[in-house]
Amino acid sequence: MSTPQIDTTPKWMIWTGRVISALPVLLFLMGAVMSFNLPDKNKKEMEEKMGWKADMAPALGVVELVTAVLYIIPQTAVLGAILMTGHLGGAVATHVRIEDWSGMPIAIVVGVLVWLGLWFRDARVRSLAPFRQL
Repeated sequence: MSTPQIDTTPKWMIWTGRVISALPVLLFLMGAVMSFNLPDKNKKEMEEKMGWKADMAPALGVVELVTAVLYIIPQTAVLGAILMTGHLGGAVATHVRIEDWSGMPIAIVVGVLVWLGLWFRDARVRSLAPFRQL
């Protein structure tokens, strides 16, 4: 029988990770709510500018909601981060395809915050992506 692993993550790191992680979670939750209540103006922009059918908005909202919930739960946080990264990669690809350079950096920054927040919260992620000491 193996001994349980003791979590040695300092409280300040856990709370820093939670604060950083809150921004992507809130953005995904806001995006999900907006996807379920998309105004006609935004539906038109989604179809004409982005090239997405407006009836896909609720499905995208479900994806955002599920990935945010998975990311919040410590046991599924890595899966949530991977799915969030994939969703944000699709956003970057869409902005590049339509040559909308203003929206692309936002998705990239949110993706960095997803992993930075998880890095602070989870020692296993820190062991996979350690910062080298000089």
